[in-house]
Amino acid sequence: MVRVRFAPSPTGLLHIGNARIAVFNWLFARRHDGTFILRIEDTDIARSEKKFTTQLIEDLRWLGLTWQEGPDVGGQLGPYLQSERLHIYKEICQQFLNDRLAYKCYCTQEELEERRRIARLSGKPPRYDNRCRNLNDSQIKAFETSGMNNTIRFKVPDELVAFDDLIRGTCQFDMNLVGDFVIMRSDGTPSFHFAVAVDDTLMEITHVIRGEDHLSNTPCHILLFNALQRKPPHFAHLSLTMGTDRTLLSKRHGAFSISEYRKLGYLPEALLNYMMLLGWSPKNKKEKFKVDDIIETFEISDMSKASSIFDHHKLDWLCGQYTREADTDTLTELAIPYLQTAGFIPADESKIDKTRLRLIVDATKNNISCISQIIQEADIFFKDIMISHTHAEFLSSEISKSVLTSFYQELQKLNTFSPQIFKEILTIVHEKTKINGKELYLPIRIALTGKEHGPELHSIINILGINTCKKRIERFLFVKR
Repeated sequence: MVRVRFAPSPTGLLHIGNARIAVFNWLFARRHDGTFILRIEDTDIARSEKKFTTQLIEDLRWLGLTWQEGPDVGGQLGPYLQSERLHIYKEICQQFLNDRLAYKCYCTQEELEERRRIARLSGKPPRYDNRCRNLNDSQIKAFETSGMNNTIRFKVPDELVAFDDLIRGTCQFDMNLVGDFVIMRSDGTPSFHFAVAVDDTLMEITHVIRGEDHLSNTPCHILLFNALQRKPPHFAHLSLTMGTDRTLLSKRHGAFSISEYRKLGYLPEALLNYMMLLGWSPKNKKEKFKVDDIIETFEISDMSKASSIFDHHKLDWLCGQYTREADTDTLTELAIPYLQTAGFIPADESKIDKTRLRLIVDATKNNISCISQIIQEADIFFKDIMISHTHAEFLSSEISKSVLTSFYQELQKLNTFSPQIFKEILTIVHEKTKINGKELYLPIRIALTGKEHGPELHSIINILGINTCKKRIERFLFVKR
């Protein structure tokens, strides 16, 4: 059975680049009817925080990802927090020492830094020189007697390590360039390499799907799998996600943490869809799809080797597609907290006019990519509008005044309103003024909203009501200049 894992470190918020790794692991598991495991790598005691673990789990669940084993759901091969597995790492590390697969290293951090500096100046790779590998008993005793702290290093064989990556094909590394690496720190916590290999072994991981930044770590992990007498899993290294300027993705590219996207009101299914387009596309080339539609055709080997490019404009476009198609009642409930925060509707939900609010959401949803944007789109329905100097000059032109006068006269005759009535009014205004197109619509829109773009005019008038519309137009018809 296929078993994959997503193993983040809880040292910060989950960002879109890392969440994308989780998405493709989850998708791969679903494609092969396998098991998706969430493992939290929290052995960095100084930087790991429980709040980030909690937030990470909430964010993944919000995206719609589910796992069969993890710190919150348990499982037979746990625990799934590395901080609860320290006894396992220590036991296996001791076995490595007994089997002479590893040794104690007494080199200080200052000594290591100096040797690396000298190696660079000599044009050599700044690898560890393995000097503690062959310490004799008297040297070891002297270090122990002096109370020197030590790390544990794994003995790296002088060989070529090769493996077939499911995305990148055959990869090979000369381990002579690596040097013996640390598997247990002086504080008794495991190194990343060691904890990953031990956990992947004991949790019976069959496929490791991760970012290409871990590609160079893979030969070290393979050596550890061999030492653990376990056949290495299959590896697939996904390309990294870059900004449009081809630099590592960051906030300056418009990429935020998943929790920030949640706060902004992006729909989770839209964000999930977009992340799947980063480095992969379905065979039919459609950009908008549901997960269930592509599971049977997803192949990890189809992932691109080239870096994927995050484009927040494309994200907003795709999210806008989902918002337009979303159920209006659902969007209305999602919009309430944002409109309450803006002070547009009562904090007491029982006092909210849900019928009117639903009309507002239905009118504005075509113009938003995320729910929080409804504050800007819907403000014309909740507060008086502001007219810019440029727009005021535009409305004072003869053409605009002619349109507004005629439109106002027709509104005076109405008691009720509908889209059909609005169409008939515009026909009358056109016949009276001989004005059409943008010059006909724009004065009305600006007078009613203070904006050149927004919801359909018939929706605006229907929501504002005829009296409010007349009052807003009166300011430009009867103002003294």
